[in-house]
Amino acid sequence: MENIHNFDDLLNHIGTGRWNALYFLAASFMYFILAARSLSFVYMAPALNYTCLPPDNATSVSEDSCTYVRATEDGAELQEPCTEWHFDTSVFSNTLTSEFQLVCGRAYLRATYHSIFSFLSVFCLLWGYLADRYGRKVVAVLTHVPLGVLYIAMSFLPTFSMVLAFRTLIGALTNTVLYLLAMEVCEIKKRSAVGILIGLPWALGTMVFGGLGYLIRDWRWLNFAISLPFLFIFVFIYLFDESPRWLLVTGKEEKARRVVQRAARINQVQLPSEEYLAILLQKAQHPMQNVEERKTVKMVCTWPQIFSTPINRRVTIILATCYFITSLVFTGLNVGGSVFSANPFIYVVVGGLMEIPGYTLSAPIINRWGRKVPLIVSFFICGVSILSTVIIPTDMSWLVLTLAMLGKLTVSGAYMILVVYQVEVQPTEVRLQGKGVVLVSGSLGYCIAPYITDLLALTFPWLPSVIFGVISLMACFLLALLPETVGVPLPETVEDLDKLWRRKWMSSRNSDEV
Repeated sequence: MENIHNFDDLLNHIGTGRWNALYFLAASFMYFILAARSLSFVYMAPALNYTCLPPDNATSVSEDSCTYVRATEDGAELQEPCTEWHFDTSVFSNTLTSEFQLVCGRAYLRATYHSIFSFLSVFCLLWGYLADRYGRKVVAVLTHVPLGVLYIAMSFLPTFSMVLAFRTLIGALTNTVLYLLAMEVCEIKKRSAVGILIGLPWALGTMVFGGLGYLIRDWRWLNFAISLPFLFIFVFIYLFDESPRWLLVTGKEEKARRVVQRAARINQVQLPSEEYLAILLQKAQHPMQNVEERKTVKMVCTWPQIFSTPINRRVTIILATCYFITSLVFTGLNVGGSVFSANPFIYVVVGGLMEIPGYTLSAPIINRWGRKVPLIVSFFICGVSILSTVIIPTDMSWLVLTLAMLGKLTVSGAYMILVVYQVEVQPTEVRLQGKGVVLVSGSLGYCIAPYITDLLALTFPWLPSVIFGVISLMACFLLALLPETVGVPLPETVEDLDKLWRRKWMSSRNSDEV
Protein backbone atom coordinates (compact mmCIF):
# COMPACT_ATOMS: atom_id res chain seq x y z
CA MET A 1 0.00 0.00 0.00
CA GLU A 2 2.99 2.31 0.34
CA ASN A 3 2.90 2.99 -3.41
CA ILE A 4 -0.56 4.59 -3.22
CA HIS A 5 0.00 8.35 -3.04
CA ASN A 6 -2.83 9.85 -5.13
CA PHE A 7 -6.16 8.97 -6.68
CA ASP A 8 -4.64 7.59 -9.90
CA ASP A 9 -2.49 5.28 -7.76
CA LEU A 10 -5.66 4.18 -5.97
CA LEU A 11 -7.40 3.41 -9.29
CA ASN A 12 -4.34 1.44 -10.38
CA HIS A 13 -4.55 -0.52 -7.14
CA ILE A 14 -8.28 -1.24 -7.58
CA GLY A 15 -7.46 -2.37 -11.11
CA THR A 16 -9.85 -3.30 -13.91
CA GLY A 17 -12.60 -5.74 -12.98
CA ARG A 18 -16.34 -6.20 -12.81
CA TRP A 19 -16.89 -2.75 -11.28
CA ASN A 20 -15.20 -0.99 -14.19
CA ALA A 21 -16.89 -3.32 -16.68
CA LEU A 22 -20.29 -1.78 -15.88
CA TYR A 23 -19.08 1.60 -17.12
CA PHE A 24 -17.24 0.15 -20.11
CA LEU A 25 -20.24 -1.91 -21.23
CA ALA A 26 -22.66 1.02 -20.85
CA ALA A 27 -20.46 3.31 -22.96
CA SER A 28 -19.82 0.56 -25.53
CA PHE A 29 -23.49 -0.26 -25.88
CA MET A 30 -24.30 3.42 -26.36
CA TYR A 31 -21.81 3.62 -29.23
CA PHE A 32 -23.28 0.43 -30.73
CA ILE A 33 -26.77 1.97 -30.85
CA LEU A 34 -25.56 5.43 -31.85
CA ALA A 35 -23.83 4.12 -34.99
CA ALA A 36 -27.11 3.00 -36.53
CA ARG A 37 -28.85 6.18 -35.42
CA SER A 38 -26.16 8.30 -37.03
CA LEU A 39 -26.21 6.31 -40.29
CA SER A 40 -29.98 5.97 -40.61
CA PHE A 41 -29.96 8.54 -43.43
CA VAL A 42 -28.34 5.97 -45.75
CA TYR A 43 -31.27 3.54 -45.69
CA MET A 44 -34.18 5.57 -44.32
CA ALA A 45 -33.84 8.60 -46.59
CA PRO A 46 -31.84 7.37 -49.63
CA ALA A 47 -31.78 8.88 -53.08
CA LEU A 48 -34.31 6.99 -55.22
CA ASN A 49 -35.20 6.83 -58.88
CA TYR A 50 -38.61 8.39 -59.43
CA THR A 51 -41.01 9.31 -62.20
CA CYS A 52 -43.50 12.16 -62.20
CA LEU A 53 -47.18 11.16 -62.24
CA PRO A 54 -48.81 14.10 -64.05
CA PRO A 55 -52.58 14.65 -64.45
CA ASP A 56 -54.36 13.34 -67.50
CA ASN A 57 -54.22 16.67 -69.36
CA ALA A 58 -50.38 16.81 -69.23
CA THR A 59 -48.62 16.79 -72.59
CA SER A 60 -45.04 16.12 -71.43
CA VAL A 61 -42.82 15.65 -68.37
CA SER A 62 -39.43 17.27 -67.79
CA GLU A 63 -36.30 15.15 -67.88
CA ASP A 64 -35.80 15.47 -64.12
CA SER A 65 -39.45 14.51 -63.44
CA CYS A 66 -39.94 17.64 -61.37
CA THR A 67 -42.29 19.50 -63.75
CA TYR A 68 -44.79 18.72 -66.47
CA VAL A 69 -46.42 20.70 -69.27
CA ARG A 70 -50.19 20.91 -69.72
CA ALA A 71 -52.29 22.56 -72.36
CA THR A 72 -54.79 25.27 -71.40
CA GLU A 73 -58.23 25.73 -72.97
CA ASP A 74 -56.96 28.50 -75.24
CA GLY A 75 -54.19 26.25 -76.60
CA ALA A 76 -51.31 27.70 -74.56
CA GLU A 77 -48.89 25.51 -72.62
CA LEU A 78 -48.14 25.92 -68.91
CA GLN A 79 -45.33 24.36 -66.90
CA GLU A 80 -46.50 23.01 -63.56
CA PRO A 81 -44.56 21.39 -60.70
CA CYS A 82 -45.12 17.68 -60.16
CA THR A 83 -46.93 16.82 -56.95
CA GLU A 84 -47.01 13.03 -57.20
CA TRP A 85 -44.36 10.53 -58.16
CA HIS A 86 -43.84 6.84 -58.70
CA PHE A 87 -40.77 5.63 -56.80
CA ASP A 88 -38.51 2.73 -57.62
CA THR A 89 -39.08 0.06 -54.94
CA SER A 90 -36.61 -2.50 -56.28
CA VAL A 91 -34.14 -1.74 -53.46
CA PHE A 92 -36.26 -0.23 -50.66
CA SER A 93 -39.95 -0.94 -50.13
CA ASN A 94 -40.73 2.13 -48.02
CA THR A 95 -38.49 5.06 -47.13
CA LEU A 96 -38.83 8.59 -45.83
CA THR A 97 -37.98 9.69 -49.37
CA SER A 98 -40.91 7.83 -50.95
CA GLU A 99 -43.47 8.10 -48.14
CA PHE A 100 -43.05 11.85 -47.73
CA GLN A 101 -41.94 12.57 -51.33
CA LEU A 102 -38.57 14.14 -50.56
CA VAL A 103 -37.61 14.89 -54.17
CA CYS A 104 -37.29 17.90 -56.47
CA GLY A 105 -38.01 21.02 -54.40
CA ARG A 106 -38.08 18.93 -51.22
CA ALA A 107 -34.87 16.96 -51.93
CA TYR A 108 -32.86 19.08 -49.47
CA LEU A 109 -35.00 17.64 -46.66
CA ARG A 110 -33.17 14.32 -47.03
CA ALA A 111 -29.89 15.93 -46.03
CA THR A 112 -31.76 17.94 -43.40
CA TYR A 113 -33.03 14.71 -41.84
CA HIS A 114 -29.42 13.70 -41.32
CA SER A 115 -28.00 17.05 -40.23
CA ILE A 116 -30.82 18.04 -37.89
CA PHE A 117 -29.68 15.20 -35.62
CA SER A 118 -26.95 17.60 -34.49
CA PHE A 119 -28.88 20.84 -34.96
CA LEU A 120 -29.29 21.32 -31.21
CA SER A 121 -25.84 19.99 -30.36
CA VAL A 122 -25.35 23.20 -28.39
CA PHE A 123 -27.11 21.22 -25.65
CA CYS A 124 -23.82 19.34 -25.27
CA LEU A 125 -22.64 22.48 -23.50
CA LEU A 126 -25.62 22.32 -21.15
CA TRP A 127 -25.18 18.62 -20.39
CA GLY A 128 -21.48 19.22 -19.86
CA TYR A 129 -22.18 22.04 -17.42
CA LEU A 130 -24.82 20.02 -15.56
CA ALA A 131 -22.59 16.94 -15.41
CA ASP A 132 -19.69 18.99 -14.05
CA ARG A 133 -21.99 20.72 -11.58
CA TYR A 134 -24.45 18.03 -10.44
CA GLY A 135 -22.85 14.74 -11.43
CA ARG A 136 -22.33 12.39 -14.34
CA LYS A 137 -24.95 9.83 -13.34
CA VAL A 138 -27.67 12.47 -12.89
CA VAL A 139 -27.21 13.64 -16.47
CA ALA A 140 -27.09 10.04 -17.73
CA VAL A 141 -30.53 9.39 -16.23
CA LEU A 142 -32.06 12.72 -17.33
CA THR A 143 -31.03 12.22 -20.96
CA HIS A 144 -31.10 8.49 -21.63
CA VAL A 145 -34.57 7.74 -20.30
CA PRO A 146 -36.33 10.14 -22.73
CA LEU A 147 -33.96 9.04 -25.48
CA GLY A 148 -35.27 5.49 -25.23
CA VAL A 149 -38.86 6.72 -25.53
CA LEU A 150 -38.12 9.00 -28.50
CA TYR A 151 -36.17 6.33 -30.37
CA ILE A 152 -39.06 3.87 -30.36
CA ALA A 153 -41.86 6.44 -30.80
CA MET A 154 -40.29 7.75 -34.01
CA SER A 155 -41.30 4.54 -35.77
CA PHE A 156 -44.97 5.50 -35.53
CA LEU A 157 -44.96 9.20 -36.50
CA PRO A 158 -47.47 10.18 -39.23
CA THR A 159 -45.78 13.30 -40.70
CA PHE A 160 -42.28 14.23 -41.78
CA SER A 161 -42.42 17.39 -39.66
CA MET A 162 -42.86 15.22 -36.58
CA VAL A 163 -40.00 13.00 -37.72
CA LEU A 164 -37.72 16.04 -37.93
CA ALA A 165 -38.92 17.31 -34.54
CA PHE A 166 -38.23 13.97 -32.84
CA ARG A 167 -34.85 13.64 -34.51
CA THR A 168 -33.96 17.13 -33.31
CA LEU A 169 -34.87 16.21 -29.73
CA ILE A 170 -32.86 13.01 -30.00
CA GLY A 171 -29.85 15.01 -31.14
CA ALA A 172 -30.30 17.50 -28.29
CA LEU A 173 -30.36 14.71 -25.69
CA THR A 174 -27.44 12.72 -27.10
CA ASN A 175 -24.23 13.17 -25.10
CA THR A 176 -21.00 11.41 -24.16
CA VAL A 177 -21.37 11.32 -20.39
CA LEU A 178 -21.20 7.49 -20.36
CA TYR A 179 -17.88 7.57 -22.19
CA LEU A 180 -16.47 10.15 -19.77
CA LEU A 181 -17.62 8.05 -16.83
CA ALA A 182 -15.85 5.01 -18.22
CA MET A 183 -12.64 6.97 -18.71
CA GLU A 184 -12.72 8.56 -15.25
CA VAL A 185 -12.90 5.19 -13.48
CA CYS A 186 -10.16 3.66 -15.62
CA GLU A 187 -6.67 3.05 -14.28
CA ILE A 188 -4.03 5.14 -16.01
CA LYS A 189 -2.06 2.30 -17.61
CA LYS A 190 -5.16 1.02 -19.42
CA ARG A 191 -6.78 4.36 -20.19
CA SER A 192 -5.69 4.56 -23.82
CA ALA A 193 -6.65 0.97 -24.61
CA VAL A 194 -10.05 1.30 -22.94
CA GLY A 195 -10.70 4.67 -24.57
CA ILE A 196 -10.04 3.19 -28.00
CA LEU A 197 -11.83 -0.13 -27.52
CA ILE A 198 -15.01 1.50 -26.21
CA GLY A 199 -15.42 2.87 -29.73
CA LEU A 200 -15.12 -0.59 -31.30
CA PRO A 201 -18.88 -1.27 -30.88
CA TRP A 202 -19.48 1.69 -33.22
CA ALA A 203 -17.84 -0.34 -36.00
CA LEU A 204 -19.85 -3.41 -35.02
CA GLY A 205 -23.02 -1.32 -34.93
CA THR A 206 -22.23 0.00 -38.42
CA MET A 207 -21.90 -3.51 -39.82
CA VAL A 208 -25.01 -4.74 -38.03
CA PHE A 209 -26.93 -1.75 -39.39
CA GLY A 210 -25.71 -2.61 -42.88
CA GLY A 211 -27.05 -6.14 -42.45
CA LEU A 212 -30.36 -4.95 -40.98
CA GLY A 213 -30.75 -2.45 -43.82
CA TYR A 214 -30.37 -5.29 -46.28
CA LEU A 215 -32.92 -7.47 -44.45
CA ILE A 216 -35.46 -4.76 -43.50
CA ARG A 217 -36.35 -2.46 -46.40
CA ASP A 218 -39.13 -0.50 -44.63
CA TRP A 219 -37.88 2.55 -42.68
CA ARG A 220 -40.42 2.20 -39.86
CA TRP A 221 -39.53 -1.40 -39.04
CA LEU A 222 -35.83 -0.67 -39.48
CA ASN A 223 -36.04 2.25 -37.02
CA PHE A 224 -37.88 0.04 -34.53
CA ALA A 225 -35.27 -2.71 -34.88
CA ILE A 226 -32.35 -0.39 -34.13
CA SER A 227 -34.18 1.38 -31.28
CA LEU A 228 -35.45 -1.45 -29.11
CA PRO A 229 -32.03 -2.65 -27.86
CA PHE A 230 -31.40 0.82 -26.39
CA LEU A 231 -33.53 -0.14 -23.40
CA PHE A 232 -30.70 -2.35 -22.10
CA ILE A 233 -28.70 0.78 -21.25
CA PHE A 234 -31.10 1.44 -18.36
CA VAL A 235 -29.80 -1.70 -16.63
CA PHE A 236 -26.23 -0.40 -16.67
CA ILE A 237 -27.23 3.07 -15.48
CA TYR A 238 -29.11 1.54 -12.55
CA LEU A 239 -26.12 -0.57 -11.48
CA PHE A 240 -23.13 1.76 -11.72
CA ASP A 241 -22.02 4.49 -9.28
CA GLU A 242 -21.26 8.17 -9.62
CA SER A 243 -17.72 9.00 -10.75
CA PRO A 244 -15.53 8.96 -7.61
CA ARG A 245 -13.12 11.35 -9.32
CA TRP A 246 -15.92 13.90 -9.78
CA LEU A 247 -17.10 13.37 -6.19
CA LEU A 248 -13.63 14.22 -4.92
CA VAL A 249 -13.22 17.30 -7.08
CA THR A 250 -16.58 18.62 -5.85
CA GLY A 251 -15.72 17.99 -2.17
CA LYS A 252 -17.97 14.95 -1.61
CA GLU A 253 -15.29 12.94 0.16
CA GLU A 254 -17.61 10.60 2.11
CA LYS A 255 -19.56 9.58 -1.01
CA ALA A 256 -16.31 9.04 -2.89
CA ARG A 257 -15.07 6.80 -0.08
CA ARG A 258 -18.20 4.61 -0.29
CA VAL A 259 -17.86 4.30 -4.06
CA VAL A 260 -14.19 3.36 -3.80
CA GLN A 261 -14.97 0.75 -1.13
CA ARG A 262 -17.71 -0.75 -3.30
CA ALA A 263 -15.34 -0.81 -6.27
CA ALA A 264 -12.69 -2.63 -4.25
CA ARG A 265 -15.27 -5.10 -2.94
CA ILE A 266 -16.61 -5.92 -6.42
CA ASN A 267 -13.10 -6.19 -7.88
CA GLN A 268 -12.01 -8.23 -4.83
CA VAL A 269 -9.13 -5.92 -3.89
CA GLN A 270 -7.83 -5.04 -0.42
CA LEU A 271 -7.87 -1.26 0.28
CA PRO A 272 -5.51 0.65 2.61
CA SER A 273 -6.61 1.23 6.18
CA GLU A 274 -9.60 3.50 6.85
CA GLU A 275 -7.33 6.22 8.25
CA TYR A 276 -4.93 6.16 5.31
CA LEU A 277 -7.80 6.04 2.80
CA ALA A 278 -9.45 9.06 4.44
CA ILE A 279 -6.21 11.07 4.26
CA LEU A 280 -5.63 10.01 0.67
CA LEU A 281 -9.13 10.97 -0.49
CA GLN A 282 -8.98 14.30 1.34
CA LYS A 283 -5.66 15.05 -0.30
CA ALA A 284 -7.02 14.07 -3.71
CA GLN A 285 -9.85 16.62 -3.58
CA HIS A 286 -7.67 19.58 -4.62
CA PRO A 287 -3.96 18.76 -4.69
CA MET A 288 -3.00 22.40 -5.39
CA GLN A 289 -4.45 23.64 -2.09
CA ASN A 290 -3.62 23.19 1.58
CA VAL A 291 -5.50 20.92 3.98
CA GLU A 292 -7.67 23.63 5.56
CA GLU A 293 -8.76 24.97 2.16
CA ARG A 294 -9.64 21.48 0.95
CA LYS A 295 -12.21 21.15 3.72
CA THR A 296 -14.37 23.95 2.40
CA VAL A 297 -13.52 24.15 -1.31
CA LYS A 298 -16.39 23.98 -3.76
CA MET A 299 -15.89 23.65 -7.48
CA VAL A 300 -17.28 26.53 -9.51
CA CYS A 301 -17.90 25.51 -13.12
CA THR A 302 -18.82 28.29 -15.47
CA TRP A 303 -18.74 28.39 -19.24
CA PRO A 304 -15.87 30.93 -19.56
CA GLN A 305 -13.62 28.77 -17.37
CA ILE A 306 -12.64 26.54 -20.30
CA PHE A 307 -11.17 29.66 -21.95
CA SER A 308 -9.75 31.12 -18.73
CA THR A 309 -6.04 30.69 -19.55
CA PRO A 310 -4.01 31.00 -22.77
CA ILE A 311 -3.08 27.30 -22.73
CA ASN A 312 -6.69 26.22 -22.18
CA ARG A 313 -7.89 28.51 -24.98
CA ARG A 314 -5.26 27.22 -27.38
CA VAL A 315 -6.05 23.60 -26.61
CA THR A 316 -9.82 24.07 -26.82
CA ILE A 317 -9.74 25.92 -30.15
CA ILE A 318 -7.37 23.44 -31.81
CA LEU A 319 -9.30 20.44 -30.50
CA ALA A 320 -12.60 21.96 -31.65
CA THR A 321 -11.19 22.52 -35.16
CA CYS A 322 -9.81 18.99 -35.35
CA TYR A 323 -13.12 17.57 -34.17
CA PHE A 324 -14.87 19.51 -36.95
CA ILE A 325 -12.47 18.14 -39.57
CA THR A 326 -12.70 14.58 -38.26
CA SER A 327 -16.48 14.63 -38.07
CA LEU A 328 -16.88 16.15 -41.55
CA VAL A 329 -14.57 13.60 -43.18
CA PHE A 330 -15.83 10.60 -41.17
CA THR A 331 -19.49 11.43 -41.77
CA GLY A 332 -18.86 12.29 -45.41
CA LEU A 333 -17.30 8.87 -45.96
CA ASN A 334 -20.13 7.21 -44.04
CA VAL A 335 -22.98 8.71 -46.05
CA GLY A 336 -21.06 9.16 -49.31
CA GLY A 337 -21.87 5.78 -50.79
CA SER A 338 -23.19 7.42 -53.95
CA VAL A 339 -19.82 9.18 -54.41
CA PHE A 340 -17.53 6.21 -53.76
CA SER A 341 -19.65 3.10 -54.47
CA ALA A 342 -22.78 1.93 -56.27
CA ASN A 343 -23.92 -0.62 -53.66
CA PRO A 344 -25.08 1.01 -50.38
CA PHE A 345 -25.21 -2.26 -48.41
CA ILE A 346 -21.68 -3.39 -49.28
CA TYR A 347 -20.35 0.13 -48.78
CA VAL A 348 -21.76 0.43 -45.23
CA VAL A 349 -20.68 -3.06 -44.13
CA VAL A 350 -17.16 -2.72 -45.57
CA GLY A 351 -16.93 0.76 -44.07
CA GLY A 352 -17.78 -0.66 -40.65
CA LEU A 353 -15.26 -3.45 -41.20
CA MET A 354 -12.54 -0.87 -41.89
CA GLU A 355 -13.29 0.83 -38.59
CA ILE A 356 -12.36 -2.29 -36.61
CA PRO A 357 -8.60 -2.18 -37.38
CA GLY A 358 -8.83 1.61 -37.18
CA TYR A 359 -9.95 1.29 -33.56
CA THR A 360 -8.13 -1.85 -32.39
CA LEU A 361 -4.73 -0.95 -33.83
CA SER A 362 -4.93 2.56 -32.43
CA ALA A 363 -4.54 1.36 -28.82
CA PRO A 364 -1.12 -0.33 -29.17
CA ILE A 365 0.05 2.35 -31.60
CA ILE A 366 -0.61 5.26 -29.24
CA ASN A 367 0.92 3.32 -26.35
CA ARG A 368 4.07 2.87 -28.39
CA TRP A 369 4.35 6.23 -30.17
CA GLY A 370 2.15 8.57 -28.14
CA ARG A 371 -0.87 10.58 -29.32
CA LYS A 372 0.47 13.32 -31.59
CA VAL A 373 2.50 11.39 -34.17
CA PRO A 374 -0.20 8.73 -34.83
CA LEU A 375 -2.81 11.48 -35.20
CA ILE A 376 -0.72 13.44 -37.69
CA VAL A 377 0.16 10.32 -39.71
CA SER A 378 -3.48 9.18 -39.77
CA PHE A 379 -4.75 12.50 -41.08
CA PHE A 380 -1.97 12.63 -43.68
CA ILE A 381 -2.77 9.17 -45.07
CA CYS A 382 -6.49 9.95 -45.01
CA GLY A 383 -6.04 13.22 -46.90
CA VAL A 384 -3.76 11.74 -49.57
CA SER A 385 -5.95 8.66 -50.16
CA ILE A 386 -9.16 10.67 -50.54
CA LEU A 387 -7.53 13.24 -52.82
CA SER A 388 -6.24 10.39 -54.98
CA THR A 389 -9.81 9.29 -55.81
CA VAL A 390 -10.20 12.44 -57.90
CA ILE A 391 -7.64 11.30 -60.50
CA ILE A 392 -8.74 7.65 -60.68
CA PRO A 393 -10.57 6.74 -63.94
CA THR A 394 -14.27 6.09 -63.47
CA ASP A 395 -13.99 2.53 -64.82
CA MET A 396 -11.67 1.62 -61.89
CA SER A 397 -14.41 1.72 -59.28
CA TRP A 398 -12.66 -0.94 -57.17
CA LEU A 399 -9.67 1.35 -56.72
CA VAL A 400 -11.88 4.30 -55.79
CA LEU A 401 -13.61 2.14 -53.16
CA THR A 402 -10.25 0.89 -51.86
CA LEU A 403 -8.87 4.40 -51.42
CA ALA A 404 -12.10 5.58 -49.80
CA MET A 405 -11.91 2.65 -47.36
CA LEU A 406 -8.28 3.49 -46.59
CA GLY A 407 -9.45 6.99 -45.74
CA LYS A 408 -12.22 5.49 -43.59
CA LEU A 409 -9.74 3.28 -41.74
CA THR A 410 -7.34 6.11 -40.93
CA VAL A 411 -9.94 8.73 -40.02
CA SER A 412 -11.66 6.16 -37.74
CA GLY A 413 -8.40 5.60 -35.91
CA ALA A 414 -7.77 9.35 -35.75
CA TYR A 415 -11.22 9.95 -34.29
CA MET A 416 -10.76 7.51 -31.42
CA ILE A 417 -7.26 8.79 -30.65
CA LEU A 418 -8.66 12.32 -30.61
CA VAL A 419 -11.37 11.26 -28.16
CA VAL A 420 -8.75 9.83 -25.79
CA TYR A 421 -6.54 12.87 -26.30
CA GLN A 422 -9.31 15.30 -25.37
CA VAL A 423 -9.99 13.47 -22.10
CA GLU A 424 -6.29 13.64 -21.20
CA VAL A 425 -5.97 17.30 -22.16
CA GLN A 426 -8.77 19.00 -20.26
CA PRO A 427 -9.07 18.95 -16.44
CA THR A 428 -11.79 17.20 -14.45
CA GLU A 429 -13.56 20.35 -13.28
CA VAL A 430 -14.29 21.45 -16.88
CA ARG A 431 -13.80 18.22 -18.82
CA LEU A 432 -17.42 17.79 -19.86
CA GLN A 433 -17.76 21.48 -20.66
CA GLY A 434 -14.74 21.13 -22.91
CA LYS A 435 -16.24 17.99 -24.37
CA GLY A 436 -19.38 19.95 -25.12
CA VAL A 437 -17.41 22.60 -27.03
CA VAL A 438 -15.60 20.10 -29.24
CA LEU A 439 -18.78 18.10 -29.81
CA VAL A 440 -20.59 21.21 -31.00
CA SER A 441 -17.76 21.78 -33.45
CA GLY A 442 -17.87 18.14 -34.52
CA SER A 443 -21.62 18.32 -34.91
CA LEU A 444 -21.22 21.20 -37.33
CA GLY A 445 -19.14 18.91 -39.52
CA TYR A 446 -21.77 16.21 -39.12
CA CYS A 447 -24.46 18.65 -40.27
CA ILE A 448 -22.55 19.88 -43.33
CA ALA A 449 -21.35 16.49 -44.64
CA PRO A 450 -24.61 15.25 -46.27
CA TYR A 451 -25.09 18.52 -48.16
CA ILE A 452 -21.61 18.02 -49.65
CA THR A 453 -22.08 14.35 -50.58
CA ASP A 454 -25.75 14.47 -51.51
CA LEU A 455 -26.33 17.90 -53.09
CA LEU A 456 -22.97 19.45 -54.00
CA ALA A 457 -21.79 16.22 -55.62
CA LEU A 458 -24.69 16.37 -58.09
CA THR A 459 -23.06 19.38 -59.78
CA PHE A 460 -19.37 18.73 -59.00
CA PRO A 461 -18.80 14.98 -58.43
CA TRP A 462 -15.09 15.51 -57.65
CA LEU A 463 -15.56 18.29 -55.09
CA PRO A 464 -16.39 16.16 -51.99
CA SER A 465 -13.10 14.28 -52.36
CA VAL A 466 -11.14 17.53 -52.68
CA ILE A 467 -12.81 19.06 -49.62
CA PHE A 468 -12.33 15.99 -47.43
CA GLY A 469 -8.74 15.50 -48.55
CA VAL A 470 -7.57 19.09 -48.12
CA ILE A 471 -9.02 19.62 -44.65
CA SER A 472 -7.52 16.30 -43.49
CA LEU A 473 -4.09 17.63 -44.40
CA MET A 474 -4.88 20.88 -42.56
CA ALA A 475 -5.42 18.90 -39.35
CA CYS A 476 -1.78 17.72 -39.49
CA PHE A 477 -0.49 21.27 -39.08
CA LEU A 478 -2.87 22.09 -36.23
CA LEU A 479 -1.99 18.97 -34.24
CA ALA A 480 1.71 19.81 -34.45
CA LEU A 481 1.00 22.71 -32.08
CA LEU A 482 -0.25 20.50 -29.23
CA PRO A 483 1.82 18.69 -26.56
CA GLU A 484 2.14 14.96 -25.94
CA THR A 485 0.04 13.51 -23.06
CA VAL A 486 0.78 9.79 -22.92
CA GLY A 487 1.51 8.59 -19.38
CA VAL A 488 0.59 11.93 -17.81
CA PRO A 489 -1.99 11.82 -14.93
CA LEU A 490 -5.33 13.42 -15.72
CA PRO A 491 -5.31 17.10 -14.66
CA GLU A 492 -7.95 17.88 -12.05
CA THR A 493 -8.12 21.70 -12.21
CA VAL A 494 -7.39 24.41 -14.78
CA GLU A 495 -4.41 25.42 -12.65
CA ASP A 496 -3.12 21.84 -12.83
CA LEU A 497 -3.28 22.03 -16.61
CA ASP A 498 -1.28 25.24 -16.82
CA LYS A 499 1.40 24.20 -14.35
CA LEU A 500 1.72 20.69 -15.72
CA TRP A 501 1.93 21.66 -19.37
CA ARG A 502 4.33 24.52 -18.86
CA ARG A 503 6.75 21.75 -17.93
CA LYS A 504 5.52 19.25 -20.51
CA TRP A 505 4.78 21.52 -23.49
CA MET A 506 6.02 19.90 -26.68
CA SER A 507 8.14 17.50 -24.64
CA SER A 508 8.67 13.87 -25.49
CA ARG A 509 6.45 11.28 -23.86
CA ASN A 510 7.29 9.75 -20.51
CA SER A 511 8.69 6.35 -21.38
CA ASP A 512 8.19 5.06 -17.85
CA GLU A 513 4.39 5.31 -17.98
CA VAL A 514 2.10 3.93 -20.69
